[in-house]
Amino acid sequence: MKFRFVGFFPPDYNEGVDQFNPLLSPSSRPSSATADLRPDGRGGIETVLSVRPRITELVFQLYGRSLHPELFEIHQTRQIERGGYVATVQITNAGHVVTWQYGNMTLTEVAASAQHPLPQRRRLMSHRLKGTCIDQLECRGGVNYQVQFSLEPVEKETFWTYQKELTQAGERQGLFHCFESSGRFRLGAMSYINLESRDRSLKIQAFHTFPDDYAIVKSQSIFSLPGK
Repeated sequence: MKFRFVGFFPPDYNEGVDQFNPLLSPSSRPSSATADLRPDGRGGIETVLSVRPRITELVFQLYGRSLHPELFEIHQTRQIERGGYVATVQITNAGHVVTWQYGNMTLTEVAASAQHPLPQRRRLMSHRLKGTCIDQLECRGGVNYQVQFSLEPVEKETFWTYQKELTQAGERQGLFHCFESSGRFRLGAMSYINLESRDRSLKIQAFHTFPDDYAIVKSQSIFSLPGK
């Protein structure tokens, strides 16, 4: 089955993209039994001893500065350099951190727990992760930041099917991390991040699952440079 990235931002960002699409509503796909997922022992998916915070504690924030990496428990990291910008994308215990730099400008996107001791200085956005939210920021020099995120509760069977699909996507591309189970279920939470880099834009689609709540947090962020 093929999926397309659709629904959050203008269709020109999605042209020619034909791949797994967790942004499609899980409730719109048929349910099926989950597979028995195990680490392959050869550099594949690993389960690390860490558990997510409660979904009710989550916040989505944007800073006009970098944040010290020691503030986060980091599980996966990838860096992208293209078209004059540099981006570092990280999966953390609660969600993710994206640090995007262009010239002397730095934007840092954080999905984290509200209990996390993050600074308030140069915080540009802060939203509780509930329902659906869209926001945008115009920065100096024509740099643009757009974000949409949603919290979607789903049925039990649909949730486990979604986790299976995220695992399969993580084996092929992007960043993926599987967390230790909280004890209620055999499988723990998962995070998957898909990256699409162009010379003048970076699109980041992040998906974080919460088995204890049968819920999925999805976000799509676009960092854009000014047109020539």
